[in-house]
Amino acid sequence: MATQQLKQDILRLLRRNARLPDAEIADRLAVDVAEITAAIAQMEADRELLGYSAVIADGALPDGEVSAIIEVEVQPERDGGFDRIAENLSRFPEVLSVYLVSGRYDLRLAVVGHSLQDVAHFVASKLASQPGVRATATHFMLKTYKEAGIQFHEGEDYERLKVVP
Repeated sequence: MATQQLKQDILRLLRRNARLPDAEIADRLAVDVAEITAAIAQMEADRELLGYSAVIADGALPDGEVSAIIEVEVQPERDGGFDRIAENLSRFPEVLSVYLVSGRYDLRLAVVGHSLQDVAHFVASKLASQPGVRATATHFMLKTYKEAGIQFHEGEDYERLKVVP
């Protein structure tokens, strides 16, 4: 059985690079490969490690695909709070992520669509009509600078415009 510290160390490495081979993780942590393989399998079985994903550069996906962050104000339910509403919203294929957050809005959704109109249609026809949804605010993603700990534009030269009086 892997220690809690070993699990945390493995998860930190996988967060940075989910394709890291078990042998390299073992080498970095000075642990036997079989122990790493068993620990990862156990974390997957225990649903501590839920999946693996890729960080994709801006413009690498099909033209026209857009991403948005949608803030949602909801009316919490008497016995379920925000959980049932959040679970219902997470079932839409357009929704990549759902977070319960503090502040003016209660939920934050990461959404993708084929166009600006596609996302707007999702908000108007699917999201806003859900029971318990009181208000929304949509923010379209224009450029990504960093995601999942990865800088998108490393080494990019940037010269600030000079201000002339």
